[in-house]
Amino acid sequence: MPIVATDILTRLSGGATNATPNASLGGVMSSTAWAGGTLHDLFDPITGDENAASTVDYRAIYVRNGHATLSLLGATVWLTAQIAGGALVDIGLDAAAVGNGSTTGVAATIANETTAPAGVTFNAPATKAGGLVIGDIAAGSAKAVWFRRTASNSAAIDNDGVTLNISGDTTA
Repeated sequence: MPIVATDILTRLSGGATNATPNASLGGVMSSTAWAGGTLHDLFDPITGDENAASTVDYRAIYVRNGHATLSLLGATVWLTAQIAGGALVDIGLDAAAVGNGSTTGVAATIANETTAPAGVTFNAPATKAGGLVIGDIAAGSAKAVWFRRTASNSAAIDNDGVTLNISGDTTA
């Protein structure tokens, strides 16, 4: 059976038992899924002071191939639905290779949410063609993806956010 959308999983970082998105600051892959799609499901609200200072925050999640036997081929990630006038969100791939997220392919750990992860280049690809190419993710393996949110020093905006897209090919 080929890989289907439900085989492509996203997990928090921050340790095997971390269930708090605000603690998703790299390190070992969590067993907790990051479902995405709801306000403040990865970043906490931006305060007025953080907005005025254009504060930059970071979070890491893992993209995991949950298929039992097949590799996700040519995996790519990109962003869509970025809200105009809201915080700017960029993504970057962790320097660690694809691995199991526990002993191999473990994301760098940052000291706090405003510390940039070393070796990560951020941008905001808005199409699959311009997306960040992870490459192949073997069955049961994962790759860490970092998010960088920059407050925009703008008026308050309800429902500010962005959509992460993940795509790849499958055999069989």
